[in-house]
Amino acid sequence: MNWILALSSGLLLVALFPHFGIGLLAPFALSPLLIAIAREDRPLYRFLLGEVCGFVFWIGLCYWIRPVLAEYGGLNLPLSWLALILFAVAKGIHLAVFSFCAGYLIHRAWAIPALAALWVGIERTHGTFGFAWLTLGNAASEMSLPLRLAPFVGVYGVSFVMMLLNAGLALLLLRRPRKQLVWLMSLPLLFLLPELPELERGKLRATSLQPNLEEGTPPNLDRMASRSLINSVNGSSLVLWPEAPSGFYWDSDPVFRHMMSRLAQSAEVPFLFAGVTHTENGSPLNTAILLDETGKEKGRYSKTYLVPFGEFVPPLFSWIDKVSTEAGSFSPGDGPGVMSAGSLQLGTFICYESAFPHLVRQFPALGATVLVNLSNDGWFFRTAAREQHLLLARMRAVENRRWVLRSTNNGITTSIDPAGRVMEIFPEFREMAGQLEFSEVEETTFYSRHGDWFGWTSLVTGLGLTLFRMRASKQTGSDELVKPTR
Repeated sequence: MNWILALSSGLLLVALFPHFGIGLLAPFALSPLLIAIAREDRPLYRFLLGEVCGFVFWIGLCYWIRPVLAEYGGLNLPLSWLALILFAVAKGIHLAVFSFCAGYLIHRAWAIPALAALWVGIERTHGTFGFAWLTLGNAASEMSLPLRLAPFVGVYGVSFVMMLLNAGLALLLLRRPRKQLVWLMSLPLLFLLPELPELERGKLRATSLQPNLEEGTPPNLDRMASRSLINSVNGSSLVLWPEAPSGFYWDSDPVFRHMMSRLAQSAEVPFLFAGVTHTENGSPLNTAILLDETGKEKGRYSKTYLVPFGEFVPPLFSWIDKVSTEAGSFSPGDGPGVMSAGSLQLGTFICYESAFPHLVRQFPALGATVLVNLSNDGWFFRTAAREQHLLLARMRAVENRRWVLRSTNNGITTSIDPAGRVMEIFPEFREMAGQLEFSEVEETTFYSRHGDWFGWTSLVTGLGLTLFRMRASKQTGSDELVKPTR
């Protein structure tokens, strides 16, 4: 029964996100696993229960890794499945550690907040110890009440609320004393937090090109420039080109550099695009470059967080070819900075970096009044990864109370308001250019200014309580297992 419960939670976690996108399950998805943890007094078995749940979740959520590695990583069918399985096993360790530790907390009167803190703390480690993607809080992107926490403590506060509810349901089903559910009475305090910004149309316009380029297809720069110019004459404040599968070499291709400068001059507005630059030793950088209306370079930002298998190959996976066709592994940039485009202050993050809230929040903290996400989701084919990627960008908008302009190669190109609403969206897989609305916002949120203090504090609290209970259980010779009442 415990294995079935763990498997059920894994499947429910998968259902939270696209393709399925049943976010209403977020307050309940982990309750079966918590019940299994409470029923199991052997620490190793709790660890394995969490690994089963985590494996099912990650292999179901990121199933799209297999076709990407098969198509672009040079793997045959068995090896592509092996790579996906190894990935899911490795990522499942986070949930395994949670389950191991949760067994020492779940039988205490303060189990509900302790489990929530432990969950949030371990969620925060994904970006530090490997691949970061969706968190439990991302599933609540349509729940306006818990989203009120995001501008204060980031997505981790939303995850905390979801885990409070999961733990409360688990204890209720385990027939624990009702007084142990008193912690849930803190949830109405969410109503005291400021509401999300009301729906309001953007006052400015940006022209975004969606070139719909396939990997290996030479870009028609004249055609791309023409489409951009036609749409930029109608009052645009900015022209955007997305990250593209074929590298545009800004510092080593004088023809390309001259053409881009001429395009900025013709449009008579600032022009932001993604291209390849190089370090002093020749390593490639994935870089966003800003030109002013005269065609002169005004600033650049090189991608800080690189995509595993896409821009570099992790050491243990050297048998997999890098997905990108760029010679050599990319080097990370030097960190966030703000670029001035006329009166606009731009914070630009590239593709996969939308999965890192602690990175994106630094742009508004440095003075960015609008966020721009340049991305190429063409690697994902027509899988759910595209919608999953959009969920990440939506949460970054809420955390920082900023408009996000998302310019992509073949979709999903859109503008997102400070409440995380998708305001305008281009048809996917269509070559086109169009305008995206946005406004500038100068006020910074508490989260933008202070970062992940809540996530790290939760980690210290959750692990500290676990160590305390481990020591106590050794002294008593018992893990204080409480079987559910029949």
